[in-house]
Amino acid sequence: MLSKIAVLFALALPAVEARVIVLKAARMFDGNANALTSPGVVVVEESRIVETGGSARTPAGAEVIDLGDATLLPGFMDAHTHLRGDPAADTRQGRIEALEQYPAERALIASGLARKTLHAGFTTVRDLGSSDFLDVSLRNAIRAGHIEGPRMLVAVRGLGTTGGHCDPTNSFRFGLLDPRVESPTVANGPDAMRAAVRWAVKYGADVIKTCATGGVLSLNDDVDSPQLTQEELNALVDQAHTMRRRAAAHAHGAEGARRAIRAGIDSIEHGSFMDEEALRTMAQKGTFYVPTLMALEGVKERMAGLDPRQQRKARLAMDSIDQTVRKAVSLGVRIALGTDAGVFPHGRNGGEFRLLVERGLTPIAALKAGTSVDAELFGIGDRLGSLEAGKLADVVAVPGDPAADIRQTEKVFFVMKEGRIYRNDRAK
Repeated sequence: MLSKIAVLFALALPAVEARVIVLKAARMFDGNANALTSPGVVVVEESRIVETGGSARTPAGAEVIDLGDATLLPGFMDAHTHLRGDPAADTRQGRIEALEQYPAERALIASGLARKTLHAGFTTVRDLGSSDFLDVSLRNAIRAGHIEGPRMLVAVRGLGTTGGHCDPTNSFRFGLLDPRVESPTVANGPDAMRAAVRWAVKYGADVIKTCATGGVLSLNDDVDSPQLTQEELNALVDQAHTMRRRAAAHAHGAEGARRAIRAGIDSIEHGSFMDEEALRTMAQKGTFYVPTLMALEGVKERMAGLDPRQQRKARLAMDSIDQTVRKAVSLGVRIALGTDAGVFPHGRNGGEFRLLVERGLTPIAALKAGTSVDAELFGIGDRLGSLEAGKLADVVAVPGDPAADIRQTEKVFFVMKEGRIYRNDRAK
C-alpha cells in the first residue's frame, strides 16, 4: 500500500523542467569546419548541447544569453600543463621553496591556478607530471565539484631513467632526499619501464608521460640527448596502450624523438631539434606534435633567473624551434595545442594560438589544434572538442573574430563547462 501511495504522490507532482540556455553571438566556430559561421547559436539543456547554428530554435522558457559581437567556440584544451605551481623568477630559489612547502600548501596554490586556467577558457587540460599526487587530488576535487577548474587528464609523475629529465632528485646531493622519491618512476630497463607504467596507472594516471631526452630546465643533462633505449620506449608504450592509456614523450632531440615515434608514442612534446626524418615519420604514423611554444616564451621572460646551464640550453632550443614547427606544418604533421603552463604563469595559455599562427598555422588550424585536434589526441572526441548536438556543453566566447585576429583567444570573457557558467563578463 505504501509503495502505491508513493507512486500516486510522485505522479501528482509537477514535472521538473530541464534547464535550457540559448547562447547567441555574431559568429561561431564549431571546432570542425574550415570557417566561422554566422550567426552563432548554441542551445544547451542541462550539461549537453542539443542544437547549434542559425536555424536552431529557442525553446519556450529558455534563458537566452546574447553575447553580441563575439564568437562562440568549443572550450579550449591544453595538452601540456603542470598545475602544481607558477614558475619562480629565480630557478635555484624555486627549488629550495619547493622543498620547504608542505603538500597541502602546494595543493591550495594549485587550486587557485586551476580556477585561473578555467577562467582563461581552458575547460580541459592534460597535466603531464606532478608531485605528491597533487594532480590526482586536483582532478578528483574538480570532478566532485569542490573547487573550480578544468577537466583534467593526469600523468601522476613523468617516467624516466636515473639522472634523466624526469628524475626528481636531479641537482640535489646524494642522500639529501628520501630515496623512495626515486622509486618506481625512475626506472632502467624494459621490465622496469613496464612496472613504472603499471604503478602510475595504479595510482590514478589517465595518460603516461615519459622523458625521452634531456630538457631545458634540468641541470645535469644535454637538452637533446636521448635518455631511453629503443627497448625501454617500446616496453613503455606497449604497456601504456595495453592498459588503454595514451603516452606522451618529452623529447627535444631528434634521436630520442625518433625512438619514441618508432615505439608508437601518441605525442611528442616540445620537439625543438627534430629533423626531417622524425617529422616525416610522424606525418606517416599520425603522431601528434605539441610544440609548447609558450614554454620558451616564459623561459625567455625569466632568462636572468636561470642557471647558466639552463640559459645555454634555452638559447639552443629557441634558435631551433621556429624552423622545426614550420617544417612540421609544411609536412602535414598533426599539430596539437599544448603550452607547458607552469614554465610560464598559468592563465596565459591562450597565447599559444598566436605563436602557432606566427609559425605557419592558419588561424582556423590553430583553433582546431586547441579544440577538436586536442580532443582526438586525448581520446575524448566523442564527447568534447566541438559544438555538436549530444556533446558536453563546454563553450567559450571571445570578442570579435579570432579567424581575423587570433589574439582574440587571449580575451576570453565567457566560459561554460558542462552547461554551468563560470564566467560571463557581459552579464548585466
